[in-house]
This record gives sequence, structure tokens and C-alpha cells, in this order.
Amino acid sequence: MLYSIISSGDIKIAIIQILLTIPIVLFALSCHEAAHAYAAYKMGDRTAFNLGRMTINPIKHFDLMGSIFMLIFGFGWAKPVPINPRNFRNPKKGMAITGIAGPLANLILGVIGAFLHTFTVHFGFDWAWGNMTAMYVVYVIALWLANFTMYNFLFMVYNLIPIPPFDGSRFVTAFLPTKWYFKLMQYERYSFFVVLIINIVLSRVFDIHPTYDAAELIMHLVSRPFELLFSIISP
Repeated sequence: MLYSIISSGDIKIAIIQILLTIPIVLFALSCHEAAHAYAAYKMGDRTAFNLGRMTINPIKHFDLMGSIFMLIFGFGWAKPVPINPRNFRNPKKGMAITGIAGPLANLILGVIGAFLHTFTVHFGFDWAWGNMTAMYVVYVIALWLANFTMYNFLFMVYNLIPIPPFDGSRFVTAFLPTKWYFKLMQYERYSFFVVLIINIVLSRVFDIHPTYDAAELIMHLVSRPFELLFSIISP
């Protein structure tokens, strides 16, 4: 993400991009973790609720290193929401629903962002045409909405990786036999760093960005119906 801009030497653009992106990353991470907490609460576990984590207040979920990684490299993390599966009426079902709640929250935000971005691009520049100040304002809003949409889809894709400790594993392992489930969970503390290293090597050494490319494709697919809709209803 910002790595390519910073490495190009255009520090001014990088600073503007960072200022535009910081609130997006904090909000996306906070909604993601709050969704985990809310799902856990509804499934019978009040651990996160009692610790004040069922909120979109970014201070409650902030992790400095995870936010920096998300901002620069396009993958990162927030402070994990504490969950006690023993409090679930059905532990495996509870973990599956709680795990998928975070990516689902980012999906919803991404769809909203795609709608607003497409609307702004389709109608905003026509409205501002001929007024340079208004054109610039519309451009900044459109850029912010594009980043908002992209980061939410990116965070969704990243967290759907189906191995521990990512959210996708919570859903996938719910369908595994109990013996396999607990055996896979033993490697949770190591698999995160393996994925992290693989991401860095792929992106920095081979210039391959699978999560970013997937998020970009999702953004295009989600935005396309809105583009068609606005083309039909516009005069």
C-alpha cells in the first residue's frame, strides 16, 4: 500500500495518504473487533463486554504495531478481543459465528464505501465542474472513500485466511472433528508469524500481493452494479 509510495520518493504524497488513511484503519479495525465482541456476547460469552471491548472506540482496540503494518503493508491487526469458548452454549458454533462476525463487519463497511465512492465519482465531478476548489474537494472525498472501501475489503480478505489465528480458521475448524480442531489450535501461536513472513517475502521480494489483488477484485465487483445503477438513473 503506502510502501510503494514511500519507496518512490514522493514523501509529500505519502504524508497526505497517511493522514487520509489513519482514521480509516482505526475505524475498520475497531468495527471488526467490536463485531467479534458483539457476536460473542449474543452467543453467551460476556468476557469482551465486561472488559469494555464491545465498542467502536479505537482506543479500546488499538495495537500500535498492527496498525503500522496495516497502514504500510496492507495487512495488520488490532488488539484481539478476549473470548472464552466455555461460555458458549455450543462452543464450536459460537467460535464459528464469532470468528466470521469481524470479516462480515468489514464486508458491510466495504459495500457502503463502494456505494458512496461510486456515487461521488459519478455525480460529484459533474456537480463541481468549472469550480477548481469544488473539484479538489470532490477529489479528496472520492480518494478517501476509495481508501475506506479498499482497506475494509483488504482487512476482510486477510482475516478470512483459513488457518489459526485468523478469523477464517474459526469458521472452517467448526466443521472439523473435535480431535483435529484442538490439534490445529496447538499451532496457532506459530502460524501467524509464518503467514506474516510469507506476506512480506511475496510482496517485497517477488512483488506479489495476493490479499491486495483479491481485495481489489472484490472492490471492482461490488462497485460495478452501483456504476450501472447510477448510469441508468443519471440524466
